[in-house]
Amino acid sequence: MWRDFPARLAARTGCGALIYSRYGHGQSDVLAEPRPLDFMAHEGAVVLPEILRTLALDDVVLVGHSDGGTAALHYAARGLPLRALVVVAPHVRTEAATRDATAEQQHSWPGSVLRERLGRYHRDVDATFNGWAEVWARLHASGWTIEGELARIGCPVLAVQGHQDTHGTMMQIERIAELARGAVRLEKLDQCGHDPFRDQPDRMLALVAEFVSRSAP
Repeated sequence: MWRDFPARLAARTGCGALIYSRYGHGQSDVLAEPRPLDFMAHEGAVVLPEILRTLALDDVVLVGHSDGGTAALHYAARGLPLRALVVVAPHVRTEAATRDATAEQQHSWPGSVLRERLGRYHRDVDATFNGWAEVWARLHASGWTIEGELARIGCPVLAVQGHQDTHGTMMQIERIAELARGAVRLEKLDQCGHDPFRDQPDRMLALVAEFVSRSAP
């Protein structure tokens, strides 16, 4: 779904690229049970470290989008090996925009254009979407936040948000800048929704490549 962005970024930076679909997404195993409320923390603090250890990778720049960005924040908060972090449209707490957008998508899901489009990329598109929508409804009801984790992040962070993102406001990345210990660069993109890699691929390529270059040892 990120199209040719990972390949272009690898070529631009000279870095290798590891791209994987988390459990319940893409061609990974189909979601078989309700997601727990801490699923993003589990992905960042347990699954991702295991992947990197298995592949013997310890000098990495994580690039995460939306829930994947939140998982990457959890990884960084654990003080694990990390050169730098790029989070795009991440979630650090519940807010009305996310709640309303999720509810609207859930209501219109059967027969929607979104279902048809996502069906091209996921082994079981209904399990993927419903697992996501249902856990987010529970997160909103619980008053979920990871703000307490952000103070543990000491690596450089690039945080990107689109002004037209229906799933989150600028508050999400601003809280990272307010609370993280390390240097945080905020990029707020005009005419950009929840998927900057698709809405503004050239701008995103330049931003991330420059950030990676500045983070070189």
